[in-house]
Amino acid sequence: MFAIIEVGAKQYNVKKGDFIDVEKQSGAEGKEISLNKVLLVTDKDKVEVGKPYIKGATVKAAILMHLKGEKKISFKYRRRKSSHWKKGHRQQLTRLQIKDIGIE
Repeated sequence: MFAIIEVGAKQYNVKKGDFIDVEKQSGAEGKEISLNKVLLVTDKDKVEVGKPYIKGATVKAAILMHLKGEKKISFKYRRRKSSHWKKGHRQQLTRLQIKDIGIE
């Protein structure tokens, strides 16, 4: 059984026991959260597709830790103008462990 969920404007293909890094979620480490934006759920031969979300479908996940992603460098250079800039960014992330996928 797997599901496609939407978290923070991104979509993830998850199954029970998976670990995913998503945009920072509110909540303490060790707390369980419920993700309600489920786009697709499949179980062997049965497939349910939402329009856009499946009503009554939830994915339960545990917050393992809050962390920062790898550093991304943004660099802009204009030749012959003595103009350039360099910026770094590290995205705030939350690591989730998928506990259960359910449909009512």
